[in-house]
Amino acid sequence: MKRSDLTEKILDIKREKGWSWAHVCGEIGGMSPVLVVGALLGQHKLVKPLAAKAAALFGLSPAEEAMLNEVPMRGEGVAMPPSDPLIYRFYELVMINGPAWKALIEEEFGDGIMSAIDFDFEIERQPDPKGDRVKISMSGKFLPYKYYGAEQGIPPLGYKET
Repeated sequence: MKRSDLTEKILDIKREKGWSWAHVCGEIGGMSPVLVVGALLGQHKLVKPLAAKAAALFGLSPAEEAMLNEVPMRGEGVAMPPSDPLIYRFYELVMINGPAWKALIEEEFGDGIMSAIDFDFEIERQPDPKGDRVKISMSGKFLPYKYYGAEQGIPPLGYKET
């Protein structure tokens, strides 16, 4: 079985049972719903105790449970640019606003990146009379570039110079 086959099996069971993602995440628990759903869709791994809970919930075999605990090939199967309109809008946000985000982050923190590994992500519904809004909060650790071979008196990391 390929990981994409397991994803389809999980989605089929979810549809068949009429479960919401909120229900599934409530049953599995243990970490952010974004990570649980992402793991069930094949983009993250579940730690063994959570893989066991997911396997019990979905009635998966031991081999399928083990697959949920394997490090996936992240991004596999996602075309670039994405064709799904909602996912494309995120891509568009980065294409249009990415240069400004980069400039502002570098001015505040220095020469580096925002981690997508040491990272928090939350989705929230905000009622609005003109139509509900999606609020997304992202928080990633700043990781400065390392300046290899930095000599005495030269900063070895790209933190903002003061």
